Amino acid sequence: MASVKKRLDEIYKKAKIIPYDFNSKFILMSDCHRGQGNAGDNFLPNQTLFFGALEYYYQNGYTYIELGDGDELWENRRIETIIDVHSDVFWMLSNFYRENRFYMLYGNHDVVKSRSSFSKNYCEKYYYDCEQCHLPLFPKIEIYEGLILEDIRSKQRIFLVHGHQGDLLNDTLWPLARFLVRYVWHGLELIGFLDPTGAGRPRKQKEKVEKKLSAYAKSRGQILVAGHTHRPSFQKPGQSLYFNDGSCVHPRCITGIEIVNGYISLIKWSIRSKADRTLYVGKEYLEEPVRISDYYKYL
Repeated sequence: MASVKKRLDEIYKKAKIIPYDFNSKFILMSDCHRGQGNAGDNFLPNQTLFFGALEYYYQNGYTYIELGDGDELWENRRIETIIDVHSDVFWMLSNFYRENRFYMLYGNHDVVKSRSSFSKNYCEKYYYDCEQCHLPLFPKIEIYEGLILEDIRSKQRIFLVHGHQGDLLNDTLWPLARFLVRYVWHGLELIGFLDPTGAGRPRKQKEKVEKKLSAYAKSRGQILVAGHTHRPSFQKPGQSLYFNDGSCVHPRCITGIEIVNGYISLIKWSIRSKADRTLYVGKEYLEEPVRISDYYKYL
Protein backbone atom coordinates (compact mmCIF):
# COMPACT_ATOMS: atom_id res chain seq x y z
CA MET A 1 0.00 0.00 0.00
CA ALA A 2 2.90 2.35 0.68
CA SER A 3 3.90 2.39 -3.00
CA VAL A 4 0.36 3.32 -4.07
CA LYS A 5 0.23 6.15 -1.51
CA LYS A 6 3.65 7.40 -2.52
CA ARG A 7 2.87 7.39 -6.24
CA LEU A 8 -0.53 9.06 -5.84
CA ASP A 9 0.85 11.67 -3.46
CA GLU A 10 3.57 12.52 -5.99
CA ILE A 11 0.97 12.95 -8.73
CA TYR A 12 -1.32 14.98 -6.48
CA LYS A 13 1.42 17.49 -5.61
CA LYS A 14 2.08 18.37 -9.26
CA ALA A 15 -1.45 17.89 -10.65
CA LYS A 16 -3.09 20.69 -12.59
CA ILE A 17 -6.01 22.25 -10.68
CA ILE A 18 -9.22 22.86 -12.64
CA PRO A 19 -11.57 25.21 -10.78
CA TYR A 20 -15.29 24.58 -11.15
CA ASP A 21 -18.54 26.04 -9.86
CA PHE A 22 -22.21 25.10 -9.64
CA ASN A 23 -22.68 25.68 -13.37
CA SER A 24 -19.82 23.41 -14.45
CA LYS A 25 -20.50 20.14 -16.25
CA PHE A 26 -17.96 17.32 -16.67
CA ILE A 27 -18.11 13.85 -18.17
CA LEU A 28 -15.35 11.46 -17.08
CA MET A 29 -14.64 8.38 -19.19
CA SER A 30 -11.68 6.06 -19.57
CA ASP A 31 -10.41 2.81 -21.02
CA CYS A 32 -11.62 3.31 -24.57
CA HIS A 33 -8.63 1.28 -25.82
CA ARG A 34 -9.11 2.67 -29.31
CA GLY A 35 -7.35 0.32 -31.72
CA GLN A 36 -6.60 -0.16 -35.39
CA GLY A 37 -10.00 -1.44 -36.49
CA ASN A 38 -8.99 -5.10 -36.60
CA ALA A 39 -10.23 -8.09 -34.62
CA GLY A 40 -8.17 -6.98 -31.61
CA ASP A 41 -9.78 -3.51 -31.48
CA ASN A 42 -11.95 -3.72 -28.35
CA PHE A 43 -13.31 -0.22 -28.93
CA LEU A 44 -14.72 -1.01 -32.38
CA PRO A 45 -18.09 -2.51 -31.26
CA ASN A 46 -18.86 0.59 -29.17
CA GLN A 47 -17.55 3.34 -31.42
CA THR A 48 -21.08 4.40 -32.45
CA LEU A 49 -22.17 4.60 -28.81
CA PHE A 50 -19.11 6.64 -27.93
CA PHE A 51 -19.57 9.07 -30.81
CA GLY A 52 -23.26 9.51 -29.96
CA ALA A 53 -22.39 10.21 -26.33
CA LEU A 54 -19.72 12.73 -27.34
CA GLU A 55 -22.21 14.55 -29.57
CA TYR A 56 -24.61 14.87 -26.64
CA TYR A 57 -21.92 16.17 -24.29
CA TYR A 58 -20.54 18.58 -26.86
CA GLN A 59 -23.95 20.03 -27.66
CA ASN A 60 -24.81 20.40 -23.97
CA GLY A 61 -21.68 22.24 -22.84
CA TYR A 62 -19.81 19.49 -20.97
CA THR A 63 -16.06 19.27 -20.53
CA TYR A 64 -14.77 15.82 -21.50
CA ILE A 65 -12.00 14.34 -19.35
CA GLU A 66 -10.43 11.05 -20.45
CA LEU A 67 -8.91 9.19 -17.50
CA GLY A 68 -6.29 7.17 -19.37
CA ASP A 69 -6.03 4.21 -21.74
CA GLY A 70 -7.89 6.16 -24.38
CA ASP A 71 -5.73 4.56 -27.05
CA GLU A 72 -4.37 1.01 -27.12
CA LEU A 73 -0.64 1.65 -27.47
CA TRP A 74 0.59 -1.59 -25.97
CA GLU A 75 -0.88 -3.80 -28.68
CA ASN A 76 -0.35 -1.17 -31.41
CA ARG A 77 2.74 0.83 -32.29
CA ARG A 78 1.24 3.56 -34.45
CA ILE A 79 -1.17 6.15 -33.05
CA GLU A 80 -1.52 7.49 -36.61
CA THR A 81 -3.38 4.36 -37.69
CA ILE A 82 -5.68 4.57 -34.67
CA ILE A 83 -6.49 8.20 -35.44
CA ASP A 84 -7.12 7.34 -39.08
CA VAL A 85 -9.47 4.45 -38.28
CA HIS A 86 -11.42 6.46 -35.69
CA SER A 87 -11.12 9.86 -37.36
CA ASP A 88 -14.76 10.75 -36.61
CA VAL A 89 -14.12 10.35 -32.88
CA PHE A 90 -10.91 12.38 -33.03
CA TRP A 91 -12.74 15.06 -35.02
CA MET A 92 -15.27 15.36 -32.19
CA LEU A 93 -12.53 15.38 -29.54
CA SER A 94 -10.72 18.12 -31.45
CA ASN A 95 -13.91 20.21 -31.27
CA PHE A 96 -13.88 19.86 -27.47
CA TYR A 97 -10.20 20.77 -27.36
CA ARG A 98 -10.65 23.85 -29.54
CA GLU A 99 -13.14 25.18 -26.98
CA ASN A 100 -10.93 24.32 -23.98
CA ARG A 101 -13.30 21.54 -22.93
CA PHE A 102 -11.00 18.53 -23.25
CA TYR A 103 -8.39 17.09 -20.87
CA MET A 104 -6.47 13.87 -21.43
CA LEU A 105 -4.77 11.68 -18.84
CA TYR A 106 -2.53 8.77 -19.70
CA GLY A 107 -2.85 5.29 -18.25
CA ASN A 108 -0.65 2.22 -18.40
CA HIS A 109 -1.70 1.22 -21.93
CA ASP A 110 -0.93 4.68 -23.33
CA VAL A 111 1.87 5.69 -20.96
CA VAL A 112 3.98 6.75 -23.97
CA LYS A 113 1.80 9.88 -24.02
CA SER A 114 3.77 11.03 -20.98
CA ARG A 115 6.71 11.83 -23.27
CA SER A 116 6.85 15.47 -24.26
CA SER A 117 7.72 14.46 -27.83
CA PHE A 118 4.43 12.54 -28.19
CA SER A 119 2.26 15.64 -28.24
CA LYS A 120 4.55 17.43 -30.67
CA ASN A 121 4.86 14.48 -33.05
CA TYR A 122 1.34 13.07 -33.07
CA CYS A 123 -1.19 15.57 -31.71
CA GLU A 124 -0.72 18.64 -33.87
CA LYS A 125 -2.88 17.59 -36.84
CA TYR A 126 -4.60 14.65 -38.48
CA TYR A 127 -6.07 13.74 -41.86
CA TYR A 128 -9.87 13.99 -41.89
CA ASP A 129 -11.35 11.77 -44.60
CA CYS A 130 -14.70 13.56 -44.81
CA GLU A 131 -13.03 16.79 -45.95
CA GLN A 132 -9.91 15.12 -47.44
CA CYS A 133 -7.51 17.50 -45.77
CA HIS A 134 -5.39 17.89 -42.64
CA LEU A 135 -7.09 19.52 -39.66
CA PRO A 136 -5.75 20.63 -36.26
CA LEU A 137 -6.05 17.86 -33.67
CA PHE A 138 -4.75 18.86 -30.22
CA PRO A 139 -2.02 21.42 -30.92
CA LYS A 140 0.25 22.03 -27.90
CA ILE A 141 -1.85 19.72 -25.69
CA GLU A 142 -0.46 18.73 -22.30
CA ILE A 143 -1.27 15.16 -21.31
CA TYR A 144 -1.46 14.60 -17.56
CA GLU A 145 -1.00 11.77 -15.08
CA GLY A 146 -3.46 13.37 -12.67
CA LEU A 147 -5.87 16.29 -12.39
CA ILE A 148 -7.68 17.99 -9.53
CA LEU A 149 -11.16 19.47 -9.78
CA GLU A 150 -11.59 22.16 -7.12
CA ASP A 151 -14.86 23.80 -6.09
CA ILE A 152 -14.17 27.54 -6.18
CA ARG A 153 -16.38 28.17 -3.14
CA SER A 154 -15.83 25.27 -0.76
CA LYS A 155 -12.33 24.36 -2.04
CA GLN A 156 -13.36 20.72 -1.86
CA ARG A 157 -11.35 18.67 -4.31
CA ILE A 158 -11.84 15.66 -6.58
CA PHE A 159 -8.63 13.83 -7.53
CA LEU A 160 -8.57 12.20 -10.99
CA VAL A 161 -6.10 9.46 -12.02
CA HIS A 162 -6.10 6.36 -14.19
CA GLY A 163 -5.61 4.05 -11.20
CA HIS A 164 -2.71 1.79 -12.19
CA GLN A 165 -0.22 3.69 -10.04
CA GLY A 166 1.76 1.54 -7.63
CA ASP A 167 1.05 -1.70 -9.48
CA LEU A 168 4.29 -3.59 -10.11
CA LEU A 169 3.51 -4.89 -13.61
CA ASN A 170 1.36 -2.05 -14.91
CA ASP A 171 3.36 0.85 -13.45
CA THR A 172 6.93 0.00 -12.46
CA LEU A 173 7.50 -2.77 -15.02
CA TRP A 174 5.23 -1.42 -17.77
CA PRO A 175 7.81 -1.96 -20.56
CA LEU A 176 7.78 -5.68 -19.73
CA ALA A 177 3.99 -5.73 -19.58
CA ARG A 178 3.80 -3.95 -22.94
CA PHE A 179 6.19 -6.50 -24.44
CA LEU A 180 4.02 -9.38 -23.22
CA VAL A 181 0.83 -7.77 -24.50
CA ARG A 182 2.27 -6.78 -27.88
CA TYR A 183 4.13 -9.97 -28.70
CA VAL A 184 2.36 -12.67 -26.66
CA TRP A 185 -1.14 -11.80 -25.47
CA HIS A 186 -2.26 -9.80 -28.51
CA GLY A 187 -2.00 -12.87 -30.71
CA LEU A 188 -3.63 -15.08 -28.10
CA GLU A 189 -6.44 -12.54 -27.65
CA LEU A 190 -7.43 -13.01 -31.26
CA ILE A 191 -8.16 -16.67 -30.56
CA GLY A 192 -9.99 -16.10 -27.27
CA PHE A 193 -7.44 -15.76 -24.45
CA LEU A 194 -7.66 -12.83 -22.04
CA ASP A 195 -4.82 -10.41 -21.33
CA PRO A 196 -4.01 -10.62 -17.57
CA THR A 197 -2.82 -6.98 -17.49
CA GLY A 198 -6.14 -5.60 -18.74
CA ALA A 199 -9.85 -6.22 -18.33
CA GLY A 200 -9.22 -9.95 -18.18
CA ARG A 201 -7.63 -9.76 -14.74
CA PRO A 202 -9.20 -12.08 -12.16
CA ARG A 203 -11.92 -10.53 -10.00
CA LYS A 204 -9.84 -10.81 -6.82
CA GLN A 205 -6.99 -8.90 -8.44
CA LYS A 206 -9.36 -6.09 -9.44
CA GLU A 207 -10.76 -6.00 -5.91
CA LYS A 208 -7.23 -5.67 -4.55
CA VAL A 209 -6.63 -2.61 -6.73
CA GLU A 210 -9.97 -1.11 -5.71
CA LYS A 211 -9.30 -1.60 -2.00
CA LYS A 212 -5.98 0.22 -2.26
CA LEU A 213 -7.54 3.14 -4.13
CA SER A 214 -10.44 3.29 -1.69
CA ALA A 215 -8.06 3.24 1.28
CA TYR A 216 -6.05 6.07 -0.26
CA ALA A 217 -9.16 8.22 -0.80
CA LYS A 218 -10.19 7.64 2.82
CA SER A 219 -6.72 8.43 4.18
CA ARG A 220 -6.59 11.72 2.26
CA GLY A 221 -10.19 12.67 2.96
CA GLN A 222 -11.20 13.46 -0.60
CA ILE A 223 -12.99 11.95 -3.56
CA LEU A 224 -10.84 9.90 -5.92
CA VAL A 225 -12.11 8.97 -9.40
CA ALA A 226 -10.21 6.36 -11.42
CA GLY A 227 -10.59 3.90 -14.27
CA HIS A 228 -8.21 0.99 -15.02
CA THR A 229 -10.20 -1.92 -13.55
CA HIS A 230 -13.09 -1.48 -16.04
CA ARG A 231 -15.49 -1.97 -13.11
CA PRO A 232 -17.85 0.95 -12.41
CA SER A 233 -17.97 1.94 -8.76
CA PHE A 234 -20.25 4.47 -7.09
CA GLN A 235 -20.64 4.78 -3.33
CA LYS A 236 -23.18 6.55 -1.18
CA PRO A 237 -22.08 9.31 1.23
CA GLY A 238 -20.49 7.81 4.32
CA GLN A 239 -19.49 4.57 2.55
CA SER A 240 -16.41 5.43 0.50
CA LEU A 241 -14.78 8.28 -1.40
CA TYR A 242 -13.61 6.03 -4.26
CA PHE A 243 -15.37 6.13 -7.63
CA ASN A 244 -14.67 4.34 -10.90
CA ASP A 245 -16.05 5.38 -14.28
CA GLY A 246 -15.91 1.84 -15.71
CA SER A 247 -14.87 1.67 -19.37
CA CYS A 248 -15.93 2.13 -22.97
CA VAL A 249 -15.36 -1.53 -23.86
CA HIS A 250 -18.17 -3.18 -21.89
CA PRO A 251 -20.29 -5.52 -24.00
CA ARG A 252 -23.09 -3.44 -25.54
CA CYS A 253 -22.56 -0.30 -23.41
CA ILE A 254 -20.17 2.38 -22.23
CA THR A 255 -20.12 3.93 -18.76
CA GLY A 256 -18.93 7.17 -17.24
CA ILE A 257 -19.09 9.57 -14.30
CA GLU A 258 -20.98 12.84 -14.71
CA ILE A 259 -20.37 15.88 -12.50
CA VAL A 260 -23.13 18.40 -13.10
CA ASN A 261 -24.25 21.41 -11.02
CA GLY A 262 -22.49 20.13 -7.91
CA TYR A 263 -23.83 16.56 -8.22
CA ILE A 264 -22.05 13.33 -9.18
CA SER A 265 -23.66 10.34 -10.90
CA LEU A 266 -22.82 7.10 -12.73
CA ILE A 267 -24.27 6.78 -16.23
CA LYS A 268 -24.51 4.23 -19.01
CA TRP A 269 -24.93 4.71 -22.77
CA SER A 270 -26.40 1.87 -24.86
CA ILE A 271 -28.47 1.17 -27.94
CA ARG A 272 -32.13 1.48 -26.94
CA SER A 273 -35.42 1.10 -28.79
CA LYS A 274 -38.53 3.22 -29.05
CA ALA A 275 -42.10 1.96 -29.09
CA ASP A 276 -41.97 1.72 -32.89
CA ARG A 277 -38.79 -0.37 -32.56
CA THR A 278 -36.48 2.26 -34.04
CA LEU A 279 -33.08 2.25 -32.37
CA TYR A 280 -31.22 5.16 -30.81
CA VAL A 281 -28.20 5.87 -28.62
CA GLY A 282 -29.57 6.60 -25.17
CA LYS A 283 -28.35 7.46 -21.68
CA GLU A 284 -29.60 6.14 -18.36
CA TYR A 285 -28.48 6.48 -14.75
CA LEU A 286 -26.85 3.50 -13.10
CA GLU A 287 -26.63 5.60 -9.94
CA GLU A 288 -28.75 8.74 -9.52
CA PRO A 289 -27.04 12.11 -8.89
CA VAL A 290 -25.79 12.76 -5.35
CA ARG A 291 -24.66 16.14 -4.04
CA ILE A 292 -20.84 16.14 -3.87
CA SER A 293 -20.77 18.15 -0.64
CA ASP A 294 -22.71 15.33 1.08
CA TYR A 295 -19.62 13.10 0.90
CA TYR A 296 -17.55 15.60 2.88
CA LYS A 297 -20.05 15.76 5.75
CA TYR A 298 -18.71 12.43 7.02
CA LEU A 299 -15.07 13.49 7.28
